[in-house]
Amino acid sequence: MSDSLDTRRLVPGDTIGILGGGQLGRMLALAAAPLGLKTHVYCPDPESPAFDVATTYTIAGYDDTAALELFASSVDVVTYEFENVPGPTAAHLAARVAVRPGPRPLAVSQDRLHEKTFLREAGIPVAGFIAIDEAAAVAPALEKLGGKGILKTRRMGYDGKGQTLLRTPQDAAGAFERIGRAPAILETFVPFEREVSVIAARGMDGTLRAYDVAENIHRDHILKTSTVPAQIDGGLAAEARGLAEAVCDKLDYVGVIGVELFVLPQGSAQRILVNEIAPRVHNSGHWTEAACHVSQFEQHMRAVAGLPLGSAERHSDVVMENLIGDEVDGWAGILAEPDACLHLYGKAETRPGRKMGHVNRLRPLRA
Repeated sequence: MSDSLDTRRLVPGDTIGILGGGQLGRMLALAAAPLGLKTHVYCPDPESPAFDVATTYTIAGYDDTAALELFASSVDVVTYEFENVPGPTAAHLAARVAVRPGPRPLAVSQDRLHEKTFLREAGIPVAGFIAIDEAAAVAPALEKLGGKGILKTRRMGYDGKGQTLLRTPQDAAGAFERIGRAPAILETFVPFEREVSVIAARGMDGTLRAYDVAENIHRDHILKTSTVPAQIDGGLAAEARGLAEAVCDKLDYVGVIGVELFVLPQGSAQRILVNEIAPRVHNSGHWTEAACHVSQFEQHMRAVAGLPLGSAERHSDVVMENLIGDEVDGWAGILAEPDACLHLYGKAETRPGRKMGHVNRLRPLRA
């Protein structure tokens, strides 16, 4: 791939390839259209909801070299909607077409040990952690971390999967088996007061934009609500946005990233630790769709297309609520609410624990 291709700015009529066909891919495709950009969604799932709104789509596996070749030849840049894109897929495409964000953020975020190591070496505050490769390593590591911790698989795992909480030294017995004897990381238990996140963007020219901090509530390990503004002081909010921007710079990132953080008590004040990063648009940023002039989805498409970033300012306070499982059946009542903005994902099957849509409930911006 030539340097000129890697830095070329897209123009209306050009095509952005999207790896992944879920709701995030769907919302990215919707955001591209007003910019005059076409989208080509690549996903192995024939029921992908993003197919409904894309200019074109390909149903093929991420290891299908022939299909990837045709995909690369049909687009001007490639992005992705999920962080578990296989590394060989990203590398294969990057040799043929610009991939933004590039393969490096994928490699960092796909392995929790690599992620935590990257953050620590970048000077970003994180909880203590120890690599775990065998069952015998759990007990001494837990003792070293103070007797409480969370054992997580290094790869995969989301919405609470692939992890187990160790509250006492006795919990170390069988913990490695409970996560499938996979390579793991033991993290210090963090007694946080609240969970927050920052959505940040970095353009091809290095321009940075960070949205306001969202305060997140989870139910059964799945994000239920994001409230903006978060109930933290202005100095801590500025620090959180600065950490997200620092992550973008350290990764030489292009696109939108989600940075999840813990707020911890520190005497009469508070401090923050970065929990994890997601190199993509993020569920906790869906509030930007209704409360900002430029949503995280448009911002991402601007960035990967090489276009100027938009404002990250918000015009309203907002609570975003995920509609999970059969909660989506209340769509008609939500439409009757005067300050509610409904977004359904067009998924064919409703299942417990499945995100079916979201609603943003706006409130006047507090002075």
